[in-house]
Amino acid sequence: MTSGGDSPGMNAAIRSVVRACAYYRTECIGIYRGYQGMIEGDFVSLSARSVNNIIHKGGTILKSARSNDFRTEEGRKKAFENLQEHEIDGLVVIGGDGSFTGGVVFNSEYDFPVIGIPGTIDNDIYGTSHTLGYDTALNTAMEAIDKIRDTASSHNRLFFVEVMGRDAGFIALNAGVGAGAEEILVPEEDLGLERMLESLKKSRRSGKSSSIVVVAEGDKSGKNVYQLADYVEENMPEYEVRVSVLGHMQRGGSPSCFDRVLASRLGVKAVELIIDGKSNLMVGLRDNKVVATDLEKAIKGQHSIDKELLRVSDIMTT
Repeated sequence: MTSGGDSPGMNAAIRSVVRACAYYRTECIGIYRGYQGMIEGDFVSLSARSVNNIIHKGGTILKSARSNDFRTEEGRKKAFENLQEHEIDGLVVIGGDGSFTGGVVFNSEYDFPVIGIPGTIDNDIYGTSHTLGYDTALNTAMEAIDKIRDTASSHNRLFFVEVMGRDAGFIALNAGVGAGAEEILVPEEDLGLERMLESLKKSRRSGKSSSIVVVAEGDKSGKNVYQLADYVEENMPEYEVRVSVLGHMQRGGSPSCFDRVLASRLGVKAVELIIDGKSNLMVGLRDNKVVATDLEKAIKGQHSIDKELLRVSDIMTT
């Protein structure tokens, strides 16, 4: 099943799980709408042929939904009864930390095997260098920033570009460096408004007539992207400031080759772990090898932002 926010690569992961099950002669059942579908018994039998031509599609064919019912003991009990009725022996959850938390609680109450595949564009799950959808979202954001720079240059404007990342600045930092942004604001570092102003003034003095500031939606400045724009306009009236919020376009689109390959590798490993009787684990990528991490550790651990890349970002804005 897929749960939580959608991300590019989820369909590729579904395909991988289904075909790995077919390879190992194991029946595969899809659950529509995540935990809510589990409670309502919204199940479908999946064969190798039923996942033809989905590897390149964004979103998830199994749909996704939040489930308040699953937060209750009664809801989880109904979900367990439905799994028993359909003779389901293990669960592969493709999602983020909220989805994994539900899996851990379910496992602790019913000792039901759960394996997680990290699917979130934020890349904020411990135990893997990349989550499904992150690479695609990163490239989507970078391409959008490239296009915005064309307009910024044509009109001598300063653009604030907000990207997703309420609690993690992976997209902002990497897309900002890749697109040559003049300043990058992320939740992990409180760089201060004065530093941002000084950086923009320095760029102006060096002859730049347009600039791009990439802002993660969870930036620690305490101001949203529109307030940041107003602050700069007040202090640097020579700039014509515009704001562009990329929003959910970052979660859509055809997954990159990297995400398709990663999804294929993680899906196979997830099925093999269940067949081997393992549970409460998340499959992920470390040093380009597929590894398993304790699911609770994946939820509670912190995937730290790359300090070296932050240093590189500072140098690149010179």
